[in-house]
Amino acid sequence: MSETQLQSGAGPGSAVSSVAAWAPPQPRRRPIRLVVADDSYLIRESLRHAFADQDRAAIVGVCSDGQALETAIEECRPDVVMTDIRMPPSGGEEGIQAAARLRETHPEIGVVVLSQYAEPAYAVALLQSGTSRRAYLLKERLSHRGELLQAIEAVASGGSVIDPTIVELLIETRGRAETSPLAGLTARELELLALIAQGKSNPAIAELLVLTKRAVEKHVNSIFFKLGLPDAQYVSRRVMAALIFLSEHEC
Repeated sequence: MSETQLQSGAGPGSAVSSVAAWAPPQPRRRPIRLVVADDSYLIRESLRHAFADQDRAAIVGVCSDGQALETAIEECRPDVVMTDIRMPPSGGEEGIQAAARLRETHPEIGVVVLSQYAEPAYAVALLQSGTSRRAYLLKERLSHRGELLQAIEAVASGGSVIDPTIVELLIETRGRAETSPLAGLTARELELLALIAQGKSNPAIAELLVLTKRAVEKHVNSIFFKLGLPDAQYVSRRVMAALIFLSEHEC
């Protein structure tokens, strides 16, 4: 099937395809203007290569951190931004934060977040302020140009795309929701609990998530309260919370 057939949604030999073959030529649409942001040189070059030799999307700007991305948006006026989820200068969720800002400042710009994290919480955070013109894809899709282009075209036209792996995880999580002791935790609390399960201290968590130590302590105490963990001297609530988390995230 040719790319023209994929765009029109017509299959080989179908009635729609044969009618389209006799229709007058349609005006050529300009390529979708795309700004790419990723702190990895290899990823940036992979994307340059992926979008070469095609006319559906054109890279008009490339940058490696959140501040440069803001400048590129103003100077290049893209239709779509394709960004990593974590970038300098903070090393935090720069991609999701950029998407949230664009919702307010440039609602017409689509955002495709590329992530190596198969974590539904990140996708939920991306879509929290609205699903239109937003996509969350895992970086394993970088080798599939057709899927990348379909996501770009979807958000440019007002749609949304979530990586199939994330959808499966969301469905699985929803199926456990009624019985899970983690069901009452917020996305941020789950993120903190995952770090606790990795053995991270409160100061380390504060640094990783760019939070104050007081804010981390508040979240941790909320986690203990929601999980119903007693304040007993003979057992660490931190260890108990980690065990609860790990028991529900076994491979």
